[in-house]
Amino acid sequence: MLRKGFAAALQFARKSKGLTQEDFSDVSSRTYLSSLERAIKSPTLDKIDELASVLGLHPATLVVLAAMRNERKDVDQITDRIKKDIASLKRS
Repeated sequence: MLRKGFAAALQFARKSKGLTQEDFSDVSSRTYLSSLERAIKSPTLDKIDELASVLGLHPATLVVLAAMRNERKDVDQITDRIKKDIASLKRS
């Protein structure tokens, strides 16, 4: 389930940056952030963008981290797949 991967990715990124849930108060309540980190709720694309901004990351980074955890693949495997997907769209 991608929601669980996102939950783990968000918590990992937050802790890696040394941030608390309260540090996201400009974009989210602590309760909502906690529900995201426990995979109770799923964020919208706009919310992913806001969370990534607080983390100082590109929004795609959170999604890629979630996919890595969900699919149990490393970053190179995920980004290679993304590159192939985008290339196939350009040809169509």
